[in-house]
Amino acid sequence: MENALRACCKGIKIGKILIHGEGNNGRQLIYEKLPADISSRQVSLLDPVLASGNSAVKPISLLLNKGVPECNIIFLNLIAAPQGIHVVCKKLPKLKIVTSDIDEMLDKDARVIPKLKLYMNYNLS
Repeated sequence: MENALRACCKGIKIGKILIHGEGNNGRQLIYEKLPADISSRQVSLLDPVLASGNSAVKPISLLLNKGVPECNIIFLNLIAAPQGIHVVCKKLPKLKIVTSDIDEMLDKDARVIPKLKLYMNYNLS
């Protein structure tokens, strides 16, 4: 997602947050490098999949602790599960979520079961 963002928004400031999943024990912040003026910016948080919502809450909390207003954060993902959307929206009602597909449900391991439909246009002329 980062390469596509850089390609369409040349010169954009990009920060990085790395969260490691600890099984059922939660999430641990491994690495973080954000612009110094992050608190005064509109922030797009990119994560390809929103499953249970637990992985999303940690980096969003980090941004809030850095002074970014909740209403200035847009959480962008490609696939989202309804459960994750509900968890994030309940904890962060002013946050905006933008996704390309809402999947039906999570599997028994709390993972998204992707059923993306690919549409192709063929020009036969």
